[in-house]
Amino acid sequence: MGELYEIKEQEERLILVSVETGPGDDTEDSLEELKELAKTAGAVTLDMIIQNRESIHPGTYIGKGKIEEVRELAESLGATGVVCDDELSPAQLKNLEDALKMKVMDRTMLILDIFAQHAVTREGKIQVELAQLKYRSTRLVGMRNSLSRLGGGIGTRGPGEKKLETDRRLIRDRISQLNRELAEVKQVRETTRELRSKNPIPVVAIVGYTNAGKSTLLNHLTGAGVLEEDKLFATLDPTTRNIVLPGGEQVLLTDTVGFIRKLPHHLIEAFRSTLEEAKYADMILHVVDSSNPSAYKHMHVVYETLKNLGIKDKTVITLFNKQDLLPTQTIIKDFKADRTLKISAKENKGLEELLNILEELLRERKVLIERVFSYQDAGRIQLIRKYGQLLCEDYREDGIFIKAYVPKDICGMI
Repeated sequence: MGELYEIKEQEERLILVSVETGPGDDTEDSLEELKELAKTAGAVTLDMIIQNRESIHPGTYIGKGKIEEVRELAESLGATGVVCDDELSPAQLKNLEDALKMKVMDRTMLILDIFAQHAVTREGKIQVELAQLKYRSTRLVGMRNSLSRLGGGIGTRGPGEKKLETDRRLIRDRISQLNRELAEVKQVRETTRELRSKNPIPVVAIVGYTNAGKSTLLNHLTGAGVLEEDKLFATLDPTTRNIVLPGGEQVLLTDTVGFIRKLPHHLIEAFRSTLEEAKYADMILHVVDSSNPSAYKHMHVVYETLKNLGIKDKTVITLFNKQDLLPTQTIIKDFKADRTLKISAKENKGLEELLNILEELLRERKVLIERVFSYQDAGRIQLIRKYGQLLCEDYREDGIFIKAYVPKDICGMI
């Protein structure tokens, strides 16, 4: 029997490039994040280069002298490609590839590639392919050269890879078909949401910057078995799970896709539906990686994204997660939150207190009732058990005495 050889995709070795156009540009932070994105996509970063310019070069992103510097560096380090920390125009992509004579990618391509690797549900896969096709349709000419240069790798994976070399007409037809499929999927999601809204079980959405620890929190609270990885965008498809609070009340917890700065515009629309879980929630849990030096900036990105989705006037609990990674007690404040709490989801610290806070805030939405139910009406007490919080249940001659907190919207049903 002959030997089996494993054919491995060539590992990409990248140089990351960014342009700083002025102070307060967050260029270094953004480039560090790009390095994390590259790692998540399965590539190795060899070096990072920042060029200071008054503005991004309209034709080649970076200036002529810097192109030469990058080309020489790539040659000496044995790099297989270059990634720019902004979305490149089709012309910039083509010109830069012609000048560097190697594969050029941008931040958007990297993010789309990661999404392609992590999409699990039908909706997630449709969303990714749509975003990929829209992005690629304007860049077909330039990308033909780049793909022949490397033969696969980042930017070619995912549901849309077989269609990459087709012409624009085929891509347009495919986009129309995907939009129809997406409309069907959205209809199912709307129906599910409608059924949920008729059901008085409160919904709590978990939001936060990518890699803040949302999935870890969901898993530790519910045992949901969601993928937990120290990578960006490990979760793409929303997961909803049921938890029972200490007083016996049920709550639905929904995980959402992580937010990120410079989220490609193709994706904002594509992933609006998955983020809309937060729009229909009764309460929001905002998870922050408090060990990250950019924690405040990340919080700002989350609030800006929520604002753009039209999500406002929600009760927000901010959870300063990853306390186990902080050497000392660091003080972080969130002035927009209704409540804040320090936790370590990984080590189960502060989670009990979180459940008590959830219970307390949900109780504020309820009314206290004290009533005697006849034995014929005993079935109504089940409603209280399911949606409310039973404080006292006393069986008397004239019926069952109940003292309980009940959601205002089911008061008329009992």
